Amino acid sequence: MQRLRGKNLLLVGFTLFSMFFGAGNLIFPPFLGAQAGTNTWPAMAGFILSAIGFPVLGVIAVAKADGLRRLAGRVHPVFAAVFTLLVYLSIGPGLAIPRTASTSFEMVAPLAGGGGSALQAGYSAVFFAVALLVALRPEKLTDRLGKLLCPTLIVLIVALFLGCVARPVAAHYGTPGAAYASLPAVEGFLGGYQTMDTIAALNFGAVIALNIRAKGIEEEKQVVRGTIRAGWVAGALLLAIYSMLAHVGALSGAAFPGGETGADTLTRMVSALFGAPGSVLLAAIFVIACLNTCIGLLSCCSEYFHGLMPRVSYRMWVVFFAAVSMAISNIGLAGILKLSTPVLNAIYPAALALILLSFAPGLHRRRLVYPLTIGFVSVQSVAAALAQAGVSIPCVTALLDKIPLAPLGFGWVLPGLAGLLLGLLLSGRPEEA
Repeated sequence: MQRLRGKNLLLVGFTLFSMFFGAGNLIFPPFLGAQAGTNTWPAMAGFILSAIGFPVLGVIAVAKADGLRRLAGRVHPVFAAVFTLLVYLSIGPGLAIPRTASTSFEMVAPLAGGGGSALQAGYSAVFFAVALLVALRPEKLTDRLGKLLCPTLIVLIVALFLGCVARPVAAHYGTPGAAYASLPAVEGFLGGYQTMDTIAALNFGAVIALNIRAKGIEEEKQVVRGTIRAGWVAGALLLAIYSMLAHVGALSGAAFPGGETGADTLTRMVSALFGAPGSVLLAAIFVIACLNTCIGLLSCCSEYFHGLMPRVSYRMWVVFFAAVSMAISNIGLAGILKLSTPVLNAIYPAALALILLSFAPGLHRRRLVYPLTIGFVSVQSVAAALAQAGVSIPCVTALLDKIPLAPLGFGWVLPGLAGLLLGLLLSGRPEEA
C-alpha cells in the first residue's frame, strides 16, 4: 500500500504552506508585533489559534468529510450551495486573489520610482500572466511550488530574521498599543481572520489531493491521510515563520513607531538592516509569497467552478478568474482591505463553527444540530457584519449588541452554543449512519 511519506510528504506540505502563505500572512504578524510590543507573545497565542490551528483543522475536517460541499451539506443543501459559493468567491476573485497582486505591488512600486495607476496596471498584468501559466497545470503545483518557490521564500524570510537577530535595531519590545493593552490574545485571534486561511483551508484540500494522486497514491483512505499529514507540515512551517515575523515586527515597532501597516513595519526594518538592497529583498519576499497563494487560489477556485459547470473547461475558468482578479486588484490594497473586514466577519464564524462541529463524533447524525448551530451563528455574524458596514437593522442590531462577548467580536459563540444544545434536545435519537 503506497503512502505519502518522506520527501513526498515534505513537498506536499511545502506546497500547502505556499498556498496558505500570501499577502495577509506577511502583513499581519509583523504588524501585530509592532502594535502589541511587550504583549506580542500573548497576542501571538490568539493569532496562532485562528491563523494556524483552525486552518489545519479545516484541512482535516474537509478531508474527513470528503469535500466542503458534503461538510456544509450537513446543515442543508441550500446552505451548502450558498456558503460554498461565498467561500470560493471571497478567497477567489472577490477578495483574496486581487489582494495578492495589490500587496506585492505596494512593495515593488518604490523600486520603480513610485506608484501610479499605469504602473500598477502593468504590474498586475505581468503578475497574473505568470500565475495563470502555472495554474493551468494544477497537478504540477508540488513540483513548481513545493520544490522551487516555497524553499526560496523560506530562505529569504530566514535571512531577514537572522539579520534582525545579528543587528537588532532595538534592545527590547515597545509599549503595547491601545488595542493590545488589555486583551492581547483576543485581539490576536481576531487579527488572524485577516489571513483568510481558515476560509482557504476549506478549499485547498481538493488541489492537495490532486497532487497526492499525482504521486501515484490512489487509495482514497491514503489520500485523506496524506492530506491531513501535509496539513500538519504546513502548520509547523507557518508557526516558525509567523514567530520570526512577529519578533521582527516587535523590534521594528519599538525602533520605528507609527507604521500604519505590516508592510510599513517590515520596510522600516529592512531599510535599517540592509539599506537599499533590503528593499529588493523585501519585494522578492512579497512577490513570491503572493504569487504562490495566487496560483493556489486560482487552481482551487477553477477546479470548483469547473465541477459546477463542466461544459466550461478548467483552463477557461483559470483565464476568467485571472482576468477578473487583475481588474479588481487595481482598486488598491487599502480599498480591498476595507471591503474584506465585514465580509470576513460575516462568514468566518460559520466556518469556525462548522469545523468545530465536524470533530464531535456523531453530531452529523443528529439532524437538527448542524442546522440550528450554524443558523444561530450566521444570524448573529451577518447582522454584526452589516452593522460594521453601516447597515443597521432596527431592533435586531440593538438586541445582538447585548449578547455577551459581542463587544469582543465573539457574539456568535453563545448563539452557537444555544443552537447546539437546542439541536441535541430536539433531534432525539441519532439517525442511522
